[in-house]
Amino acid sequence: MLNLLIQPIILAKSAGPLTLPGLIAALARDEVDSYPALRPHQRPAWHMFLVQLAALALHRSDASEIPQSEDEWACALRGLTPDFRLDEPWCLAVDDWSKPAFMQPPVPESVTLQTDVSTPDELDLLITSRNHDLKQSVARRSEPQDWLFALVSLQTSEGFGGRDNYGIARMNGGSSSRPFLGLAPGETTGSRIMAVRPGAHFRRDLSVLLQTRAAQLERFGYLGYQDTGQLGLTWVAQWPEGEQLQLNQLDIWFIEVCRRVRLQADPHGLTGCKGNSKATRLSAKHLNGALGDPWAPVHKTENKSLTLSGGDFDYATLTELLLSGNWEIPLLARPACFEQDSVGQILIAEALARGNSKTEGFKSRVLPIGGKIARALSIEPQRQTLHRLALEQINEIKIFDKAVSGAIALVAARGDWEKRKKEHYARANDARSQFERAVDSIFFNHLWARFDLQEDDEALTAEKRRFRQTLHRKAEAIFEAALPAIPCASIFRPRAEARARRVFSGAIWKHFPELFAKREPKEEAHANA
Repeated sequence: MLNLLIQPIILAKSAGPLTLPGLIAALARDEVDSYPALRPHQRPAWHMFLVQLAALALHRSDASEIPQSEDEWACALRGLTPDFRLDEPWCLAVDDWSKPAFMQPPVPESVTLQTDVSTPDELDLLITSRNHDLKQSVARRSEPQDWLFALVSLQTSEGFGGRDNYGIARMNGGSSSRPFLGLAPGETTGSRIMAVRPGAHFRRDLSVLLQTRAAQLERFGYLGYQDTGQLGLTWVAQWPEGEQLQLNQLDIWFIEVCRRVRLQADPHGLTGCKGNSKATRLSAKHLNGALGDPWAPVHKTENKSLTLSGGDFDYATLTELLLSGNWEIPLLARPACFEQDSVGQILIAEALARGNSKTEGFKSRVLPIGGKIARALSIEPQRQTLHRLALEQINEIKIFDKAVSGAIALVAARGDWEKRKKEHYARANDARSQFERAVDSIFFNHLWARFDLQEDDEALTAEKRRFRQTLHRKAEAIFEAALPAIPCASIFRPRAEARARRVFSGAIWKHFPELFAKREPKEEAHANA
């Protein structure tokens, strides 16, 4: 049966194979370094699952402290399923399909699961283009923990997969994704990002949820959540065909399942079966993913959770999410009352970008952010200052980007000013993409520096100049590297490149003439550092 409460199948680095309660206890003691078998796109779903599960268990047991022993956690988890003496909801495979198994709701007699699943990666939520991007059904020598991770990933993060294959309620439509935006304890050394420790992150998020439950219930009371007596583990409930769970039946921290799936054990290991449903498991389509998810940004006026689509968590996206004021920053992306401004933190933004029956890739951004900056995001005047400074930087970036684009287009047009067309500007796309990536790596370090220097005009002016110098240096290097690859007849190339360099420099000089002033040797060395 592979009972997660008593069988150690989860491999955690530095802690060894663990049971589910043993893992949660190890996380509470901060003794877990990583999960060697966890795939990158499964990471946010696994973290959210563990935090929600632990929060539900502690709330149900009325615990005042976070336990650190395996026995205490085993007792707390069993407290969520008191009607199942044999721990069926915690077993990966249960022969009687009328009873739940782990993340697997009971199967009604009228329903047949017709699709066989031979490997855990075939069960997982990834959709690939003609099986090229990430091969499917290759995990032939899988372990039980691989099925465990795939189940959590599928049931808590999947989107629409075609007729009668519905996705979760915590996303804005079937072609969206469940976004993750949160803070984690962390330290940075210079520009080096220190790894986020799973235990510290788990304990921090769990503590915030427990301390803010009453306030969050009041805030989202219109959705029907209550403090006690509601369903937290949705897979233990019966799922008659065509029937849906209503939000007023669920706990605010409910763990969702969206697909009919069952695993089966045989002498060679585990296999699975999956089937369809005539309706989504939860009746919440009209809410567009705005269900009080503590990791999901929600648009303030449109009241819908973030859809990343084919984008990325670049500086423009994070500026819009964190600084524009158009988005409600989720609970777990805001500093907690027990976190000091002097403590370094790390902002984690992750999502599986989805399209129509396809994925656009797993997007992840880990951004060092000081406690002072993190708190400023929730203080309106300071957020507005950060937004103004960010827009200044973005406008400066656009000037250099335009200079690169115009100069390269001129080379493609053989140096003829009047003949630059759309296809000539398209020749600059690769260079512009390189410039965007280069800028993205420095954007927030300079933004935090500008914010910290608001009271020192001279230092602020010097910081702005350093940013522009860096942009100039990077844009010029990318422009020069791109020139040889731009098609241009050899007879016109000397003229085209000469004019292009003049256009490039002129476009920048028009806005920042100080960048072309003769500098002292010491200043030159500092700018090139």
